[in-house]
Amino acid sequence: MDIENVFRIGFWTLLAGVLVMRGFFATQVRRAGERLLPDEAAVQREGRLAFAIRFLSFFVLIGILIAYAVNPPWIRALSIPLPAWLRWAGLALGLLSLALWVWTQQALGAHWSAQLQLRQDHQLITTGPYTHVRHPLYTAMVGWAVGLALVTANWIFVGLAALSAAVFFVRVPREEQMMLERFGDDYRSYMQRTGRVLPR
Repeated sequence: MDIENVFRIGFWTLLAGVLVMRGFFATQVRRAGERLLPDEAAVQREGRLAFAIRFLSFFVLIGILIAYAVNPPWIRALSIPLPAWLRWAGLALGLLSLALWVWTQQALGAHWSAQLQLRQDHQLITTGPYTHVRHPLYTAMVGWAVGLALVTANWIFVGLAALSAAVFFVRVPREEQMMLERFGDDYRSYMQRTGRVLPR
């Protein structure tokens, strides 16, 4: 089999893994009676611009995935001549990030939300991947996006990885402020002993 086809299979494996996993956990949250769509307070908390970018990026991603599947000349023109070992490393990073993503979602359970909002009975999760990192979900998402960029060896996916990192860079301080308002000193203590996106 041509090596390029192997990496394309790797790409679709990473993508399918995320879609199946997110669909499963979204169903679990919905069964717990939680809403998946944001309310006005969640949008304001995140910032309208950041929310709009995150919302629109989903549709941009769909368009790019369709284009990547069709593989027109302009997609091929944006290819990066990466060595095979680096693309294999990207696949490994993507799979490891996907595993961290699943582990984090399991630790959160019904407390997970795609929006900046907390449940009435929300608990401060400090177990599993949260033992050493406050935002392992963002670590996993960015790692997955970087892995995808390396596997595809395409500037478009490099741009998407950079965009996702920028969105999370803006989002994390707002999320931590929300957690401080709810959990106070407990969260301050938690912040002192953990790293933001990487272990200390």
